[in-house]
Order: sequence, then structure tokens, then C-alpha cells
Amino acid sequence: MTSTLPKAISYALPHVESNNVADWSIDPDRAVLLLHDMQEYFVRSFERNAEPLATVIPNIAQIRENAKLAGIPVVYTAQPGNQDPDDRALLSDFWGPGLSNDPRETAIVGDLAPEDSDVLLTKWRYSAFIRTNLRALMHEWGRDQLIVTGVYAHIGCLTTALDGFMQDVQVFLVSDAVADFTAREHREALAYAAARCAVVLPTCDVDAALRAARV
Repeated sequence: MTSTLPKAISYALPHVESNNVADWSIDPDRAVLLLHDMQEYFVRSFERNAEPLATVIPNIAQIRENAKLAGIPVVYTAQPGNQDPDDRALLSDFWGPGLSNDPRETAIVGDLAPEDSDVLLTKWRYSAFIRTNLRALMHEWGRDQLIVTGVYAHIGCLTTALDGFMQDVQVFLVSDAVADFTAREHREALAYAAARCAVVLPTCDVDAALRAARV
């Protein structure tokens, strides 16, 4: 029996304690911003005008704006519609066939739509590094930090953070610019990342680091 995405998700963003093991700091000359899977198919699981999305989407938009002003590359991931069963493979056992080709499912949400200068990666697995050229692009750009925003915190966002860590990428998971199925899963994803593979920090700290680079 496959799982299904939840519906009408609404919860208050969890409070995050300062429990990071690593003491990394965002360097705009080393960083890449990732907007992870912000497609209508995934975002429609949430009450759009309620928390956490009412805060998360504006926060992502704000980070993206400051990242662009700081000269940071912006990368999106998006899963394709009507995936061939051979491509989808074991994901089908957990989540069924996935997205259709309908733009109402595949499109990035309007508030965060990519610009011509952004990179849009086709995503096939939980991690944004698997079967994409994300790591190669980062090498090409001379960058080894990744700022992660998007959905879902305990699945693709966390897996990308862990995968990046194992490839010597310093990952920053933005606590109030990711969303999840539940407050518990959101909180647990942040706690695991802070303890094992990333620095967890709020949007205000990300923006402060990006604005400082322009002073």
C-alpha cells in the first residue's frame, strides 16, 4: 500500500533552539540557494493562507531576493510529470505514480516562479544531488555552501542536506523557510540536521549574512 500526501496541512512553525554542532557561517561568495520542490503538486498539501506556508513562502521569496542581490546562484528542483515507472522505481512503492503532466501540478508556485537567470533541475529522488548536475554546477561556480529552502523538511530537504554534507558541502537549512507534514516532523528534521549534517538557522540570520556582503 502506497502512502499519500497529506491534505490541508496547518501548524505553527516550531521554535528552534540554538543547538548546531557546526559553527559554519554563510559566505555569499561560496553559497548557492536551493528552492526545493516548490511545485503546486506538493504545496497544495497545505492550507495556503495559514501557517506554516503563510510565513514560509514570503521567507523564501525574501531570501531569494537577497541572494540575487548578493550574486548567489539560485537553483530550483522540480519533479517531472508522468514519470516512466523505470525512472520512478522504488518511489512508486511509497508514493505511487507521482505528478501528472498538468502544469497545475508541475509548475513552481507563482510567488516563487523561476527567472531566466535561475537554474531549474529535474529531480528524480529525495536528494537534489541524485541524478542531477547540482554538485558539478557548484564545482563549476567554485561554491561549496548550499542554503536549503522548500518542502518537505523531513524528506527531500533533509536528505539533500545529508547528501551535501557527505560531499563536503556546508549546508544551511533555513528553519522557517521549509515546511513539512507536521510540526513534529518539521522539528525532528531540524534537530537531526543541526546535530548531524547542517547548520540550522532562521531567515533573519540568512538575510543578515546576505545583506552584510553588500555593505
